[in-house]
Amino acid sequence: MSFVPVPADCDFPIQNLPYGVFSSARQARPRIGVAIGDQILDLSAIRHLFTGPVLSQHQDVFNEPTLNTFMGLGQAAWKEARACLQDLLSARQARLRDDPALRERAFTPQAAATMHLPATIGDYTDFYSSRQHASNVGIMFRGKENALMPNWLHLPVGYHGRASSIVVSGTPIRRPLGQMRPDETKPPVFGPCKLLDIELEMAFFVGPGNRFGEPIPISEAHEHIFGMVLMNDWSARDIQKWEYVPLGPFLGKSFGTTISPWVVPMDALLPFAIPNPKQDPKPLPYLRHDQPYTFDINLSVALKGEGMSQPATICRSNFKNMYWTMLQQLTHHSVNGCNLRPGDLLASGTISGSEPDSFGSLLELSWKGTKALDLGNGQSRKFLLDGDEVIITGHCQGDGYRVGFGQCAGKVLPALSPA
Repeated sequence: MSFVPVPADCDFPIQNLPYGVFSSARQARPRIGVAIGDQILDLSAIRHLFTGPVLSQHQDVFNEPTLNTFMGLGQAAWKEARACLQDLLSARQARLRDDPALRERAFTPQAAATMHLPATIGDYTDFYSSRQHASNVGIMFRGKENALMPNWLHLPVGYHGRASSIVVSGTPIRRPLGQMRPDETKPPVFGPCKLLDIELEMAFFVGPGNRFGEPIPISEAHEHIFGMVLMNDWSARDIQKWEYVPLGPFLGKSFGTTISPWVVPMDALLPFAIPNPKQDPKPLPYLRHDQPYTFDINLSVALKGEGMSQPATICRSNFKNMYWTMLQQLTHHSVNGCNLRPGDLLASGTISGSEPDSFGSLLELSWKGTKALDLGNGQSRKFLLDGDEVIITGHCQGDGYRVGFGQCAGKVLPALSPA
């Protein structure tokens, strides 16, 4: 238990302690903090208390405006920091609890903070690792017999995304302009996207990277994964459909990707690891691992349109619906010698379950726009309207506590007038 009050339904108990970057009216400089209850513990204010064998030599990492350097220190530093923080925040430890002046400097209410991206994201890769999602999309566009492409069951399919347009929760997303071909008998047209969609995803930050040309073996992949965030990888389906052949996603994806501000460390999630899915055919040897690295994370998507007093839940899914694990994604990413770096972001792809209400995109929920999704009070959607706000939440449920991620939210702004 922490001396900071934490209700049972709060995302941020002492078992969690996610990292983020925040600023406040009291201090405009972005700095690293940890969420506990409804408070943020400013690590720059207590960096002198990290006196373990690793962090005593690296206390200045907590004075930086991003988590990149701390991420790069590796597991020994992460575990040492977590142990120190859990001790300092525990109800039995007086060091911080009984020092009013230090508490005044160190704590900021979350309601008084502005959250920033937790890291400088140098590179972003989006995978396509939910079998149900890949099957659903394949059935829509190729039929049941050819739902999965021949490579899908042999490797984690992914593409390199645009890191510059990743934004923190709460940042509005403007409806993109682009080329579309709604009538296949006529030439393409230019204008605002008509089929704006969401993608329920999660993503992980890379810690220590690898040297150029030297792959990360799967037995060591866990040492390179710092923690996880929620993600909405907004999609312009009509732009994407026209552009993606032959090279894949481009402008239909790069206009905006939203992540939650709090990075939940893997040590907080490991108690919720479950057996990995059975993979048939068996992956090639470099992708095989026995370590449970599938996680029971409850996920929910809500949509609040203009004029709605409350958001309507449109999807309930779970991260355990992933076919390929994060260890396999990381290993496959580096197997050709590609060098990963601290702060790189690797995303899961849309997370869909087997039931229709667990599908992680409007493309699936409306089944390619053939049916409307009832939001209640006379509101319905096939795809997003201007003014819609999408709110993604997620948590692991423990015995009397939860380890959560906060919110990943964004509101759709109208497109700019075409030139």
